[in-house]
Amino acid sequence: QVQLVESGGGLVQAGGSLRLSCAASGTIFSIATMGWYRQAPGKQRALVATITSGGATNYADSVKGRFTISRDNTKKTVYLQMGSLKPEDTAVYFCYYASLVEGTYWGQGTQVTVSS
Repeated sequence: QVQLVESGGGLVQAGGSLRLSCAASGTIFSIATMGWYRQAPGKQRALVATITSGGATNYADSVKGRFTISRDNTKKTVYLQMGSLKPEDTAVYFCYYASLVEGTYWGQGTQVTVSS
């Protein structure tokens, strides 16, 4: 059973930085695409960034140049380094895991709040 545990959320002032982590267990981590999505109040869950098993990355236009996704296969962990944070980045951030062998899984979410 795949389990994802997120950490690193919190309250930060606009212009600040945070790093989110998502640790996976029970997985064949190295073959999976990992990612981060976010959901703001009253809005649908939306893509933030993804990273494939080969290291290819994809970002939402709204975070390009400010956020960086990375992974450490030895630690089975994916990271989201967030910089130049804006109030509109406030949301619950969800870790995403997908592989053809194991299926798709979501973490429980971690709150990020950016104050103006």
